[in-house]
Amino acid sequence: MRSLVIIASIAVATAPAQQDVQLTIGRLQYDGGGDWYANPSSISNLLEAIRSRTALPVATRERVVRLTGPELWEVPYLHMTGHGNVRFSDEEATALRTFLENGGFLHADDNYGIDESFRQEMARIFPENPLVEVPWDHEVYHIFYDFPQGIPKIHEHDGLPAQAFGLFIDGRLAVYYSYQSDLGDGWEDPEVHEDPAEVREAALRMGINLFLYAVSSVR
Repeated sequence: MRSLVIIASIAVATAPAQQDVQLTIGRLQYDGGGDWYANPSSISNLLEAIRSRTALPVATRERVVRLTGPELWEVPYLHMTGHGNVRFSDEEATALRTFLENGGFLHADDNYGIDESFRQEMARIFPENPLVEVPWDHEVYHIFYDFPQGIPKIHEHDGLPAQAFGLFIDGRLAVYYSYQSDLGDGWEDPEVHEDPAEVREAALRMGINLFLYAVSSVR
């Protein structure tokens, strides 16, 4: 497990220069008809878990991000979710590619319904770089909490095993796509889905791993 002191130092060093730096998660606002705003309590709960369990100076609230806005470059962890279609303009596609090629990190969480359009958009933006399954020995599964069998299964969906696919740039995991898992549902307030405590805990632990990987892998 990495030293949290080292990770915190990296995170602060790569954040915008300001007093009392606070890291946060960017929620990606996208077009195409999908509900990018789904799981409203999820990110704040994940941020609370990160703040209470690590040494990272994280904010209490998420930040809504558009790919064409300057705020894109001010978040170490970009999160997107939803049930419907995703569509990026040419300008947005170029911005996302530039962001990811320059050390950015995107976590796309299939909330049941974005799979086909998300894959199409990734193939359009990175035609030479397909999504591949993230191996279970990858650092993202062991950086803080240990997931020897990869991403946990949170919600039923089609009853298929949970999978995670990644887009790697020069060996770095730049896009993490959680499929048939629904981590965001597991981050929500307990009464929303009434998931067992151990299921919510697994989702939060995986989210913490993703955030720590994002802030420690920035180049």
